[in-house]
Amino acid sequence: MAHDHHDHHNDHDHHNDHDHAHGHHHAPHDHGDIDWAEMAPHLEAQAELYTPLYRQAMTWLAREVTDPGLVVDVGSGPGVVSCLFADTFPGARVVAADGAAPLLERARARAERLGFGDRFDTLAGDLPAALAELDHPADLMWASQSLHHLPDQRAALAALGGHLAPGGTLAILEGGLPARFLPRDIGVGRPGLQARIRAVEEDAFAEMRADLPDSVAETEDWPAMLTAAGLKHTGTRSFLLDLPAPVSDAARDYVTTSLSRLRERIGERLDAGDLATLDRLLDPADEAGVHRRQDLFVLVAHTVYTAVRPV
Repeated sequence: MAHDHHDHHNDHDHHNDHDHAHGHHHAPHDHGDIDWAEMAPHLEAQAELYTPLYRQAMTWLAREVTDPGLVVDVGSGPGVVSCLFADTFPGARVVAADGAAPLLERARARAERLGFGDRFDTLAGDLPAALAELDHPADLMWASQSLHHLPDQRAALAALGGHLAPGGTLAILEGGLPARFLPRDIGVGRPGLQARIRAVEEDAFAEMRADLPDSVAETEDWPAMLTAAGLKHTGTRSFLLDLPAPVSDAARDYVTTSLSRLRERIGERLDAGDLATLDRLLDPADEAGVHRRQDLFVLVAHTVYTAVRPV
């Protein structure tokens, strides 16, 4: 099925965007200037770092969904999570669906490398419309932090549900708790830096939602939205990623990249003192910076909601 219509990608860079150091993946109308081939290694490294969290979620899903024939990862990015699904469900065919062809090339290469190539497909195109090209309805569909970038989230849920087999499960990862990387008082600047940054991010995210063409305001009650979309809400659970200090080099790189991207996106919205503190944190030569700090950690919770299509 390696179709290749190009449109937007529901960026899996969620951990750098609106959720913890982020302005949350780039909105669907804002993908034209993104070099996905350049972004891919970062997206892969980030998803690999979050693998313990995804593994927990899949263990939970595997108790609710037994022996699915077709699993679809909607907004798959470079396929790290898609391949975790292939590993979790050895009898399933997995489809990685995304709008960025370069990322799907990475997904296919990963699947081949891990030995899943014979039951792994990719589907490129504008989501969720491209799902019409699926050969069969899905027994399990996963959408991770992509729905909140679509103008009408309820309509998107209904569209996803329409591609489920009767009794099939839709699992959406939305919300939870933003990542923390640093103590409240880091010894530089005014205490509470990350909380203030988060408040700025919330405002930026609200503006992103409001600026989407034909945006529909929605109370973020995901069980209610799933029900309104004609699905039966079956479960909600949050999963924790807890990487305590001292962190690995991979975790340190993730924090550094996250804060750098945040500096690019919302730096001009921060007050002068907080911006100066952020710049010190990003200075490789500064003992107080994240390149050298020994108190750096990663702590985040993501929430998954499940619903089934009535038989």
